[in-house]
Amino acid sequence: MKTIFTAILSLLILGSSDTGAQETPQTTLQRTSLSVGIHQIDTQLAMTAEQREIGLMYRKEMPQHEGMLFIFENSSRLCFWMKNTLIPLTAAFIADDGTIVNLENMKPQTTESHCATKPVRYVLEMNQGWFAKKGVRPGSKISGRPFSP
Repeated sequence: MKTIFTAILSLLILGSSDTGAQETPQTTLQRTSLSVGIHQIDTQLAMTAEQREIGLMYRKEMPQHEGMLFIFENSSRLCFWMKNTLIPLTAAFIADDGTIVNLENMKPQTTESHCATKPVRYVLEMNQGWFAKKGVRPGSKISGRPFSP
């Protein structure tokens, strides 16, 4: 329970910081290619606290083959919300080996928490419906950096 509280508190603190000056999508993130089955994903990497805080905020659209992978230093029961995020997304909470633990559909511009069902270090956000259209579900395995040994 303490881990859940810590993760939510961290996101609330990050969410309360002044991102108003930003108000434009971040576009200079490092990228990598991930795959799930035969499907390729051009993935932006959010690795620092600031990159994770801004995430996909302020974007009006995202190409269907693209996503954003949030990488955390330690596993915890991470929770995400959609403050200042304009497009509907699905978050895949992912174990260290690339296995999807759970999927959560998230509505734009809300502060409703969507949480991992067990401790994870990775969260992949894709356009809402992408996982369902590709038949990707909990238990599916994502490969590529950082999941490769």
